[in-house]
Amino acid sequence: MGGPLSVSLEDVLAARARIEGLAVRTPLVRMALDDSSAEIYLKLENLQPIGSFKLRGASNAMAVAGESELRRGVWTASAGNMGQAVAWGASRAGIPCAVVVPDTAPEAKRRPIERLGARLIPVPFEEWLEVFASRRFEGLDGVFVHPFSDQSVMAGNGTIGLEILDDLPEVDAVVVPYGGGGLACGIAAAVKARSPSTKVFACEVETAAPLAASLAAGHPIEVSHTHSFVDGIGAPRVFPEMFELASRFLDGSLVASLTEVADAVRLLVERSHVVAEGAGAASVAAARSGRAGVGAVVCVVSGGNIDLAKLATILSGGVP
Repeated sequence: MGGPLSVSLEDVLAARARIEGLAVRTPLVRMALDDSSAEIYLKLENLQPIGSFKLRGASNAMAVAGESELRRGVWTASAGNMGQAVAWGASRAGIPCAVVVPDTAPEAKRRPIERLGARLIPVPFEEWLEVFASRRFEGLDGVFVHPFSDQSVMAGNGTIGLEILDDLPEVDAVVVPYGGGGLACGIAAAVKARSPSTKVFACEVETAAPLAASLAAGHPIEVSHTHSFVDGIGAPRVFPEMFELASRFLDGSLVASLTEVADAVRLLVERSHVVAEGAGAASVAAARSGRAGVGAVVCVVSGGNIDLAKLATILSGGVP
């Protein structure tokens, strides 16, 4: 990777200029709650054209790669949302795209990737996970857009942090879903550079919370991992280069239960008329619990791509 992974405020500012007109400047809205000690605000990344924040990092990474490199095509490994983002960019550029997905990826994320013209390659979960380390997949060539462990991707994600501070300069804490760490570390790099006193927390779900366990141990460790409706975050392990960044930039990881996340999905629909996928609602679940502290707390609603059947189950009071 050419040295230690890093992202700076300058990287984020450059990314903001590159992706202007591609990614939407999403709104920051107050959530109407009467049972929370914090003032909860929602950063609605589910309103991006592909329904996820991933458009920011993918657009910046492809812009940095440049037209000559992209002529060979582009590919990524993704649970779904980064796949959509890269496919969206490839469609606009008129170049081929392939997406390696785990065979557990939900239809709500598979269908849009194919609709955008990309080739879908489902593989077993462990094989998919290995691509993040090897950055290779037999038969695929062209530009590989890593979904999280990439300076350009994190810089694109960091533009969310700039927008939060523009809209709410006195924010006390930001809660960010943690999958691979590219979103949380990118946002934290921007926020900490401009507002060092603002806390930035990762949030995970109890069925797959390797960052919380690794931070407690002081080094990356592997944890048991159970698939759930919260498919956009959670893995068995934290990648070493991401652990180093997370240790430096983040103020901890807040772990929510599946029931808390389902309650948050339901509450977002009922109170704010917002449809969030499990990962996108995890930040709200963590903030509602009070674990992010009091004052003004921004929850990054990272995406809204949820299977309708799962959403129906949640809205009827169940946990998929």
